[in-house]
Amino acid sequence: MGKQVRLRALEPEDLELLYTIENDSTMWDISNFSVPYSRYLLRQYIAQAQSDLFADQQLRLMIVRNSDEAVVGTIDLMNFTPMHSRGEIGIAIQQQYRCNGYATEALQLFIQYAFDFLNLKQLTAQILASNEVSLQLFQSCGFRSCGILKSWWRIGKEYEDVHFLQLLHE
Repeated sequence: MGKQVRLRALEPEDLELLYTIENDSTMWDISNFSVPYSRYLLRQYIAQAQSDLFADQQLRLMIVRNSDEAVVGTIDLMNFTPMHSRGEIGIAIQQQYRCNGYATEALQLFIQYAFDFLNLKQLTAQILASNEVSLQLFQSCGFRSCGILKSWWRIGKEYEDVHFLQLLHE
């Protein structure tokens, strides 16, 4: 729990919000996703998610504003590789909650959780070169660019470079 937000597991009540977030086509270019999810599939996902990184091979937490319990976004650990103690982070903040510091605090909380509780050695992120806000967010939390993946993601009919960022737990 931070000053502004806290992280919590998925709840069945999150279905409609998850449906909205996952089906926001304006975010598909930053999520490496290009088809909508049905409520049925999301309901199954919530029901089957064990919030166990080793069982699910991923972890999704909801970012909740402390002042009123509003869910402002999600933060995910995916591409989890237990053998190498690493995973990739993705974060999504709903449009109306952006520019309030919620993403920064949520990312800091998640990093602390990943390193101190999950005992991960490193976290990575892939961010579109044009997404300067996300690049600044991750860099402000200690991530460093390891390279640029040229023409890595197709956005519409064009290809865009992606920064590969890494944060090592020293």
